[in-house]
Amino acid sequence: MSTLAFIGLGSNLATPVDQIMQALAAIAALPNTRIEHTSSLYASRPMGPQDQPDYVNAVVSIQTTLSPLALLDALQKIELEQGRVRKAEQWGPRTLDLDILLYGDEIIDEPRLRVPHYGMKEREFVLIPLFEISPEIRFPCGESISVAIQNIQRNGLSKLPEHSTQFVPN
Repeated sequence: MSTLAFIGLGSNLATPVDQIMQALAAIAALPNTRIEHTSSLYASRPMGPQDQPDYVNAVVSIQTTLSPLALLDALQKIELEQGRVRKAEQWGPRTLDLDILLYGDEIIDEPRLRVPHYGMKEREFVLIPLFEISPEIRFPCGESISVAIQNIQRNGLSKLPEHSTQFVPN
């Protein structure tokens, strides 16, 4: 059975727009997975240390038959293939960050994976692109995104020009 999942994408190294577009192509190529919607690309200030470049962020919705952990493994493989180096620094610069934000209406609390993604309701670079592609969504707790987004500060978040956000899945 196919599950609707949402993935957050972020990059602030090695031509971030290209990193996001390559990641979208790699996600579209995953087995038993189809991209449903892709948000615009957004420029955002980094979380944590401010002595790093701004990020480019997006959210994509997919239909997949991959289990949550199989999807996590596939996303981490994409990160590695695009030069991601995992460091102890939690919010440091990176070529690519792919996070499972929501997986159906499941609540997952395992050592390797927490869904809904922790902190997503406080992150404008997640909520605003998520709202763009799924304005009616409800979190597993029952709260609607339209309520959550009312309390979010934009913190300088800005949409990038449309010409840089076009992605057509195969």
